[in-house]
Amino acid sequence: MAPKAKTVDGYIAAAPKEQRAALEKLRKTIKAAAPKATEGLSYGIVGFKQGGKNVVYFGSWKAHIALYGAGGSVIDAHKAELKPYLQTKGTIQFPADKPIPYALVTRIVKARVAELKG
Repeated sequence: MAPKAKTVDGYIAAAPKEQRAALEKLRKTIKAAAPKATEGLSYGIVGFKQGGKNVVYFGSWKAHIALYGAGGSVIDAHKAELKPYLQTKGTIQFPADKPIPYALVTRIVKARVAELKG
């Protein structure tokens, strides 16, 4: 886990060097999929909120990069595509040594935004 940071830029800068590019691309991917969402730090990780509601979070860990808060129904809707990744309720772990499926993240974030609107 990256040390406690005060900003999203600081969080990414404090992450392991080999994860920084992936984290920055993940950040941009989420912003593009949820352009009205605001980002910040919450629970010691990067979070995105829209209309006062949590869209998703992401965090850097030694062995993986995790996407949090997508919600059970969104994860269930993408179950087949998520099969290769370790999952728990609302959490998806992408191995740190493999590429993140950014197109899938886009679909998940868009589905989450739609869920929050509905």
